[in-house]
Amino acid sequence: MGARFEWRTSMCAADFPTAAYETLRLQVTEHTPFNNLGWLCAAEQALGEGERLHILLGWEADELRLCLPLVASRERYAGVPFRVVHHLGYPLADRLALLSLLAGNDMGEALRLIRQRLPHALLQLNELSEPSGEEIALTEWTAHSSTVERRLSCRVPVHLISAADHQEVSGDPRYKLRRARKRIAACGAEVRRITPDAMSMGPLLQAISEVEAVSWKGDEGVGIFANERSRQLIERAFTALAGQGLVRVVMLELNGRCISYRLGLLEQGRLYDYNLAFLPQYADLGSGRVLLEEWIRWGLNDDWRWIDASRVSLENSSHQLHERMTGQLEHWRWSFYSWRPSGLLLGLGLRLWHRLKPHVQTWRARRAEPAKPALKAVTITTEGEHASPSHSQR
Repeated sequence: MGARFEWRTSMCAADFPTAAYETLRLQVTEHTPFNNLGWLCAAEQALGEGERLHILLGWEADELRLCLPLVASRERYAGVPFRVVHHLGYPLADRLALLSLLAGNDMGEALRLIRQRLPHALLQLNELSEPSGEEIALTEWTAHSSTVERRLSCRVPVHLISAADHQEVSGDPRYKLRRARKRIAACGAEVRRITPDAMSMGPLLQAISEVEAVSWKGDEGVGIFANERSRQLIERAFTALAGQGLVRVVMLELNGRCISYRLGLLEQGRLYDYNLAFLPQYADLGSGRVLLEEWIRWGLNDDWRWIDASRVSLENSSHQLHERMTGQLEHWRWSFYSWRPSGLLLGLGLRLWHRLKPHVQTWRARRAEPAKPALKAVTITTEGEHASPSHSQR
């Protein structure tokens, strides 16, 4: 007997099958805090005008085997609006597991139902982790789509906490840590570990949002508090997760004032290093590296297994965990283009872009080359270079 499907319009409703959802979530090994119902309810409450939530549930007998919360909206490509569907929580969810235990044929039926209820050009699921050594359920959708793109979003550095972490790190990071600790000690700042609850999370978020606002993230408008919508999501989500004991913060304080922090989520013994910022006048302290080391020390004390960068840029990532990583995890973006005229058009545009992209990159590289002078009497070489840092972490 095949799966039985139903649609819901809210994950926050009193009649949502919360217990069945939690059972499903825990059965999917790769689940993350961004699959937590508290996070997803906060994302639902932060939806903007023109965005609608549709939740597809798949049941086998009385067991929930699929939960796919989807947000339909319009996005512009080359100035033209198209109907696009994303997973709830995009783009602030750093890594998601696909909560599905359905077989391939049932997943094919799920896609048919999605297209029937939510006609769209593109269905895109971002930041998906994939079961190691297993075929992901989404492969069933490729045969039913006009175009499919499976693209690597990022390779996340992770650190496996081990007995070796009781010893001081070796190499260049050791000297960077020592210098940073000396500077911090000289100015009188202190490191704090904080496990907030639902009551204390609000004031704590206010304190760290003030740091972000005057940091480079605030200047460039790329922080998690950059606009009212993301601020609402973060405040509600972290308050809900703090109420479950899943939030951790390491903070550098000077005279009782936060001057630098790292904000993380802890689940299944894995600490997701979600966000950090520091006051610009204290940039020379090197506090980020010291606070990352504090994560590791905390993990040794409380038997965490992993410190995880949560998300980084695919290229030129500046996350300090690269210095300490013992492995990497991959995030993938799946894009399914429908057979509707709009989906065919977008898919054609994607294929054309893949053909043109190498030529465009070559042309841009040539334009970026400095012009060679006609006459050159003296060749001057300089040592060293100045590069602006790649700010790739939240």
